[in-house]
Amino acid sequence: MSDQSGRQARKPFLYVVVCAAGVARDVDRLFAAAQDAGWDVGVIATPQGLGFLDAAAVEARTGYPIRSAWRSPGDPRPLPDPDAIVVAPATFNTINKWAAGISDTLALGILCETYGLGVPTAVLPAVNSALAAHPAYVESLRRLRGMGVLVSTGTPHTPKSGDTAPFPWEEAMELLAPELSART
Repeated sequence: MSDQSGRQARKPFLYVVVCAAGVARDVDRLFAAAQDAGWDVGVIATPQGLGFLDAAAVEARTGYPIRSAWRSPGDPRPLPDPDAIVVAPATFNTINKWAAGISDTLALGILCETYGLGVPTAVLPAVNSALAAHPAYVESLRRLRGMGVLVSTGTPHTPKSGDTAPFPWEEAMELLAPELSART
């Protein structure tokens, strides 16, 4: 695909931030939806989230290495800047730290920084009902919404239930659609 000047046009780039939740094993569904919609995808995993992914399969699917740690000064940037971000699955810990402005992992650092850059961001929480009732979590979601983050209305699962309710992967691109169409 070329733009009007004849230069190769770049596909929009989506960062998918993956946290340590059991449903992370199915994150390929989000990659497929984004790629079908014309996006290139790069994955940023929390340090614990990395263990929930098949790194070789993710890298084969996206064509990019998974990022989980900061790069050294002078190292090339392995991913282009994001046009949008989806945090899915998003854990209780990541949501609360992000809302508080804590930047102690690469994933949180990117989320905190891209707020200041105005990058459209959606979050699909994967939190059980007991954690979702915690006042810090409720306040964190309120703060994220106030920051313009698009928050899924998915239903928390029952703790220790082995609940296998479908995770709303498809909602990620639906949440971002109005924001992205307003930018074009």
